[in-house]
Amino acid sequence: MKKIFTLVLAICLILPMSGCGDTKVIKGVGYDTYGLINEDEKKNPDIQYEPVWGNIIWGILLVETVVAPIYFFGFSMFEPVGEKPKIKGQVTK
Repeated sequence: MKKIFTLVLAICLILPMSGCGDTKVIKGVGYDTYGLINEDEKKNPDIQYEPVWGNIIWGILLVETVVAPIYFFGFSMFEPVGEKPKIKGQVTK
């Protein structure tokens, strides 16, 4: 069982969809990822954010390590994708 878990973990680390949200520059201003701990400091109400599913999955898989979920859920759970649309249903990137 331990070998299977190690193999799955190694494959997940190699794949590009392993997580990590990216900082995005929107209209010349850089917006960083945010989580539950730094939401008040980093979240901008005019910017649309989406969950970083790779980080959420890693936080769940590594829950026993304690440190990994604190990072993933606390500081890197949502990433900026663009401005919030002025009209409902319209997405600007």
